[in-house]
Amino acid sequence: MRVIELWRFPVKSMQGERMRAVEITPVGLAGDRAWGVYDRASGTVLTARREPRLLFASARYHEGQVVVTGDAGDVLATDRDLSDWLGRDVELRRAGTKAGGRFEAPADDFEEHGVWKSWEGPPGSFHDSGRARVSIATVTSFGEWDPRRFRINVALDGEGENAWFGRNLSLGTAVVEVRRHLDRCVVVTRAQPGGIELDPDVLRIVNAEQGGIVGIGANVVRPGHLAVGDEVEPC
Repeated sequence: MRVIELWRFPVKSMQGERMRAVEITPVGLAGDRAWGVYDRASGTVLTARREPRLLFASARYHEGQVVVTGDAGDVLATDRDLSDWLGRDVELRRAGTKAGGRFEAPADDFEEHGVWKSWEGPPGSFHDSGRARVSIATVTSFGEWDPRRFRINVALDGEGENAWFGRNLSLGTAVVEVRRHLDRCVVVTRAQPGGIELDPDVLRIVNAEQGGIVGIGANVVRPGHLAVGDEVEPC
């Protein structure tokens, strides 16, 4: 299989950047989920599960820093700007190397007004799981849906990525170990810019036809360089 798209998302749950090439570091793509929006009231890192409007902001990683733009095209340069835009008291935090963020999700994705669960993510970046520093999926797994719904780092041609569970893969000059099947949550149903509409049926169909899974998650065994067009294969 070959890489056909590369994406990184500098701020968790915001729109990201489509890349031609990227460095893969021990905690994932350089700059990916390196920042999160910390909600001071709840003590959690907000995601589009709790705050869908985050998907209408975009983040760009540049020279080790992040630039956040709101849905009106204005730069949200300070925590006050971001708080005013969201209507809640928040701050933009960079992921720490010793402690991860606390995340939350509804216990039932189709009953968001019910009980919510919380957990601690891994240090180094604001990924939900320490077993999914790099997310990978094939175009076949996306079906007829816009791939942006699934916020995958590495999109491949072909099919059959689930068979790679437990194996090492070469990604350009990097090597990763596939540690997780990516079970999907309510975020895939959310509206996004560019004509992606609210659609609860996405998750219902994924649950019914794909066991709730779209893509695989991997940890980095050896950092390296990855570009569109590179081959991906077990090693």
